Amino acid sequence: MVFLPLALFWGFAIWGLVSRKPVLLYLFFGSMPFGAFAVVPPEALGGLTFTPTPIVALLITARMFMGQRALAYVITSAIEERRLMWLFAFWLVAVLTTFTMPRIFAGTVGVIPVRGLLSQAAPLMPSTQNISQLTYLTISVLAVVAFSRLLQGAEMRQHALRALCLGATMTLVTGALDYATQFVPLEPVLAPFRTASYALLTDVEVLGAKRVVGLMPEASSYGSVCIAMLTALWFLRRAIRDERLRNRRAPLLCGGLVLFGWFSTSSATYVGLALFICMVVMEWAWRAGALKRGAYRRRGLAAEFWLAFAGFGALTAVVAFHPAVLDPLVAMIDRMVLQKTSSSSFEERGMWTAVSWQAALDTWGLGVGVGSTRASNFAVAVASNTGFAGAFFYAVFLLRTFTRRAHPQDAEGAAMISGIRWAYPPGFVLVLLVGTTPDPGPMVAFQYGLITAVALAGERRAARERVARAAPGPGRPAGALPA
Repeated sequence: MVFLPLALFWGFAIWGLVSRKPVLLYLFFGSMPFGAFAVVPPEALGGLTFTPTPIVALLITARMFMGQRALAYVITSAIEERRLMWLFAFWLVAVLTTFTMPRIFAGTVGVIPVRGLLSQAAPLMPSTQNISQLTYLTISVLAVVAFSRLLQGAEMRQHALRALCLGATMTLVTGALDYATQFVPLEPVLAPFRTASYALLTDVEVLGAKRVVGLMPEASSYGSVCIAMLTALWFLRRAIRDERLRNRRAPLLCGGLVLFGWFSTSSATYVGLALFICMVVMEWAWRAGALKRGAYRRRGLAAEFWLAFAGFGALTAVVAFHPAVLDPLVAMIDRMVLQKTSSSSFEERGMWTAVSWQAALDTWGLGVGVGSTRASNFAVAVASNTGFAGAFFYAVFLLRTFTRRAHPQDAEGAAMISGIRWAYPPGFVLVLLVGTTPDPGPMVAFQYGLITAVALAGERRAARERVARAAPGPGRPAGALPA
């Protein structure tokens, strides 16, 4: 049975690698909910697990290198500040620290290993996790470069949005199958997709309710996928050209993601849902007051508002006549969020962050190398793994990325950049709460690449317009500038 999923994945992967169609782009998003599936048998890699999405991202990068001037594009991206210089600087620091610091500070610094005993600190030592985690980080960096080139075309961006809808659909399907295991014996069907070498928490209950994990390792990781898909799809859907997909299917998918995110009973997911609602309300206010490109930004605003208002009114009416209907909801929030600070997992995760931060200080800010220590805060993970220099370069890269703009006449591209700006905060806050490694992950790599692609396409368009204005015309000599 394990052979069939492997054959299906690699069949789609090879097809995408040789096809001129954007198969790999659809496979990239469609594979995101399969975080417990090892696409290469772990025993063949000494226990290391490589999940589908990073492998697909690597294949997208390989496909990019098949194109003309790909190497020149990568080199230019690495050395030009207006492109991805700060990201490459961060990656270079990560490589240097990973290959040197675990040996320089071996046995003298306490860390929380990425694999192994997580309840107490252990001496820093080089391990295979340094290689595996650096590989994941490298794939994410290359994915940003690949997407920044692949998505410069408007049609390819539309394919990306449709692929995002496919990813949301697969997230709901895998969640529904896992939820159905309470009533139907589907475990043999799901088992071939749960082949990762790390611990899988698939049969956990909270207050008598099953925690839905889909085909991810645990409920919190499934909830994170739901939040990532939800925020990206909700805020990017205005740029979808297909009216039926934009106005009907995408909202239904978003509603399903909210529901199954709730079924994950993950405290981090609940925080993410609350942040998502806050961002939706703030975006409504921003769109309502937008003057520039107002028609595009306001598209669908009235329908969204009145639908939300009707839903809130219906909920208020139900609670008014049956106050006890919200008791299970209140009990779940109290158990998973309000009482979280008194739980053993909260204390353990706090210990991870404290030990990792101390490791950064004990190495004088040089870091202990990617994959050497586990934190429960993305910022601390970056600082402790790559040092203060790596954290600085990553912060500058974030600032540079989110201050990029589309061409003034590219309303669709502007909507995409705006959508990612609104979609990014909930996920970023989540990784500040539970992020364990400095790898931003495939979805965030896609977001960085999309913003960069839209901005670079706008710069190319502006350059062509300047050349056209400077071209010789009737009554104007060559090289003359227009009045």
